[in-house]
Amino acid sequence: QMFLLPARIPHSPQRYENTVGLVVERERLKTETDGLRYYVGESTNVLFEKWFHCEDLGTQLIPIIQEFFNSRQYKTGKPNPDELLKETPFPLNSTSVMEPFSFSNWLNDHRSEIKQKKSLSMFGDNFETEVIAYGPGTTEKSKKNSDIWIWQLEGTSTVSMDGKTLTLSAGDSLLVRAQSTYCWKRAEECVALCIAQDPKRKQPYK
Repeated sequence: QMFLLPARIPHSPQRYENTVGLVVERERLKTETDGLRYYVGESTNVLFEKWFHCEDLGTQLIPIIQEFFNSRQYKTGKPNPDELLKETPFPLNSTSVMEPFSFSNWLNDHRSEIKQKKSLSMFGDNFETEVIAYGPGTTEKSKKNSDIWIWQLEGTSTVSMDGKTLTLSAGDSLLVRAQSTYCWKRAEECVALCIAQDPKRKQPYK
């Protein structure tokens, strides 16, 4: 299953034992801020929060989590008003999050359309994250403002860049760095997913 999480929505990922998931995080601009919050019990009252510029969630979250477990707020269950922001760095988004859906079912339902149109956007143009399912065809000498991630789902394709040609088979993936010029040729039975997160697609706050 998969879904797209819009920007500025508080979320708490819960990963269960014997499960594997993939999260595609976008690169933050220097002007952007992330926040980690703990709440009082099951309420929406903030117990503890820390705002920071995110460069690597894997390393930056650990010391903040440790700080919380060592804090008076954790021990007493009561917030310290002096440490809470009067206003968040950005307005929180009240948009309803889409229901997760079966990716394989979506592919099967749109297979003929993908092949006919050569490509099909999964979530439209209203998000910074661009997710496109590609069928057979060629993307000639393209260059993106952001990294792109190609996931070969079925069949084969070749990506030529920097004087090299790489062949992708089902299950392979490839990261193409921003500003890299590449040519992507997709064979007749190809189905591939391409994800790009261009900051220029960012929607203004409403």
